Amino acid sequence: MVRFKNRYVLCEVVSEDPRCRQCIEDRAVGLAVRDAIGKVHGDYGLACCSISFTVKYLNAYTGTVLLRCRKDSYRLLCSALPFVRQLESRNLRYPCFLNTLHVGGTIRTCQKFLIQYNRRQLLMLLQNCTNEEERQCIQKSLLSCSLTEEQSQSGDEEEDDGTETD
Repeated sequence: MVRFKNRYVLCEVVSEDPRCRQCIEDRAVGLAVRDAIGKVHGDYGLACCSISFTVKYLNAYTGTVLLRCRKDSYRLLCSALPFVRQLESRNLRYPCFLNTLHVGGTIRTCQKFLIQYNRRQLLMLLQNCTNEEERQCIQKSLLSCSLTEEQSQSGDEEEDDGTETD
């Protein structure tokens, strides 16, 4: 039994058009990233990255994307991400780009980083508040930032642990 190590790349979809975030799908993100890898690194890079490349998580409201690829080829993936210029969904093209936030070895480390990142973003918003009502709403959001364990988590972990048999 051989274990293949993966890397998880946490990205943020940055767009001036607010409709872009609401209309994106994981399939559209995956195709855009594969196209960028093909343009930058050619057939070799596309073949290396396509072995275990998947979009593991997409939150359309926050614009957070979690990409998985093999450990050997994560540098090819990261170097191609700045070349994603648009996402196509439902025959509409939305100009945007992917901002890499974190590269981790597990989904859990990416979750922990995302919690800290969101907490820092909320603190920045707290400093820019104009009235007391906004301040109380943001403070409530800050206090609710935590990572909780789930009872049913062990079933999902075994499917995604990256083990393959010969």
